[in-house]
Amino acid sequence: MEFEHRSVLLQETIDGLSIKPDGVYVDGTLGGGGHSLEVCKRLGPKGSIVGIDQDAAAIKAAGIRLKDFGEKVTIVRSNYCDMKSRLHELGIDKVDGIILDLGVSSYQLDTAERGFSYREDAPLDMRMDTRQKMTARDIVNDYEEKELYRVIRDYGEDKFAKNIARHIVIERGRAPIETTGQLTEIIRRAIPMKFQKKSGHPAKRTFQAIRIELNRELEVLRDSLDDMIDLLKPGGRLCIITFHSLEDRIVKSAFKKNEHPCTCPSDFPVCVCGKVSKGSIVTKKPILPDEEELKENSRAKSAKLRIFERV
Repeated sequence: MEFEHRSVLLQETIDGLSIKPDGVYVDGTLGGGGHSLEVCKRLGPKGSIVGIDQDAAAIKAAGIRLKDFGEKVTIVRSNYCDMKSRLHELGIDKVDGIILDLGVSSYQLDTAERGFSYREDAPLDMRMDTRQKMTARDIVNDYEEKELYRVIRDYGEDKFAKNIARHIVIERGRAPIETTGQLTEIIRRAIPMKFQKKSGHPAKRTFQAIRIELNRELEVLRDSLDDMIDLLKPGGRLCIITFHSLEDRIVKSAFKKNEHPCTCPSDFPVCVCGKVSKGSIVTKKPILPDEEELKENSRAKSAKLRIFERV
């Protein structure tokens, strides 16, 4: 299958970057290269972009899509949490803009053997980086019941988390759970039918939770935001597209902390903590997809774009 990922909030993100023709940019979630392509079109002879992704299929697809831009483009197979060190290896200390699109690509969802989808029966995998040894199968079969409950409750925000975890443990006691189809059926049996009819596919939240846990998605995001803001030149912008409330809360909180870092009590007449603002939040409210985009791409419906500008 050809790598496909329709970039969500594409024009809004490109506009939000405020691209300089001779600037240096980073696409921390390169995917199929949709955002990077639009950045490249706006770069002059001295401009450049570094694309980072941990998915081999994405790296290959983006390389083909961006080949006409030659030396303007550098592609690195890595996780965006290593952005600072990867840029240092390339001799880059500061950049003019960074993009993160935290959505799972259409290719990953639609390629059954990747094990991300609850709509296809395939081995339980869900690895963003296939070099990683641990898979979703290991979580489902090896985590203790209380750990499964924690993952599904915290990362899936599923009110039936305890019952789902219990059903998984009972079923794997009979035989290992090997496929997405098996897991989906177990989840169906754990959720009352009247709730299944109201709230979409019953397995959606649990699959999201296991994927987040396996790929350390929230941990990576939380640990990377301050570094990315520090990488920006004055006037540089960080544009982040999130797809669920857990990610969005982390981004919103980090942006607020970097805009107003002072920890002094509110009744202090002057700041004595010495923490200085690193910039300002450009988007006081997140930018959402318009009706036209939602008609063309249903996967965009939960997307939110937030932008931070370095001072």
